[in-house]
Amino acid sequence: MPAVTSGKVLVTGANGFVAVWVAKTLLDAGFSVRGTVRSESKAGHLRTLFASAGDKFEVVIVDDITKEGAFDAHVGDVDAIAHTASPFHLNGVEPDELIVPALQGTLSVLRSARAHAPNLRRVIVLSSVAAVVRKNPNPAEMLVLDEASWNEEDIVTVREQGAAAPGGAKYTASKTLAERAAWDFVEKEKAAIGWDLVTLCPPFIFGPFLHEVAKPELLNTSAQLWYFMVVKGTFDNETLANGGGSWVDVRDIAQAHVLALLKPEAAGNRFIMSSQEFKFQDFLTAAHKIEPTLPAGNTSYDPSQAKFEIAYDNTRAKTVLGIKFRTMAETTKDTLEDFKARGWL
Repeated sequence: MPAVTSGKVLVTGANGFVAVWVAKTLLDAGFSVRGTVRSESKAGHLRTLFASAGDKFEVVIVDDITKEGAFDAHVGDVDAIAHTASPFHLNGVEPDELIVPALQGTLSVLRSARAHAPNLRRVIVLSSVAAVVRKNPNPAEMLVLDEASWNEEDIVTVREQGAAAPGGAKYTASKTLAERAAWDFVEKEKAAIGWDLVTLCPPFIFGPFLHEVAKPELLNTSAQLWYFMVVKGTFDNETLANGGGSWVDVRDIAQAHVLALLKPEAAGNRFIMSSQEFKFQDFLTAAHKIEPTLPAGNTSYDPSQAKFEIAYDNTRAKTVLGIKFRTMAETTKDTLEDFKARGWL
């Protein structure tokens, strides 16, 4: 499939942490953007934020993305779709609280695209390494995962345990099922559609904010974790030294959406969008160096001794998309500047 170098992109859940940066990066690259939000109250901030884009940016209301035909009226003239709308929290009681919106929201977009988007050339679905991760059978050695890996384990856990399953498993199962459904849909419908699929799988997403948020307590899950960890020093020394995972800057994820349109060879690919592994203390160290009034955290921590059970191979993102990941120092500096501007620091 040829590259999508211009035209209109539908961005679902456009008021979200990632999606606002996706919309901005698309606009900066010369695309037009139609963003969906759930209610008019969520549209005003976006209209103000992107006022300078003029008629190249518009907001439409899709109050329930799981409804059949929810996107029918909004895909007719789009050249690409960036589907970012999916719940991310660990508070669901019943697994379907996460699985239904993730799965049905994705299928709703794809069905509308199949039936009502004659100009469409590419769909990008924002997935997660939650759909990639597997348990490490030998924790003494680091397990490196690439795009061939799928998290089937948590689907089994949720199926067997239902509401009693861990909150993390419910979330990861929702991401795996939604991404699997997208690939299955495209394979089944390939004779009837004129577009292809790309999925992006990030880990923890950190960085500065563009979306509307009144106070740190209302930040999305990963950004809230970063704020309270780095600024408020809420983690104990053991957690700081041993807890962590992998991360990526929100602006790199946004740029990946643009590159996934511009690169013909991105078609039909899944991309792990992980910058690097980290322990929580790494970010405290970086922040304390920039702003010495912030908590120093665990001063006995030695990063050279850090051990990681799981790592993600980002080779495909770097070679096919050509992404250049921001450093931890860059992300930390820009995030702290954002906090200062908001009076949160």
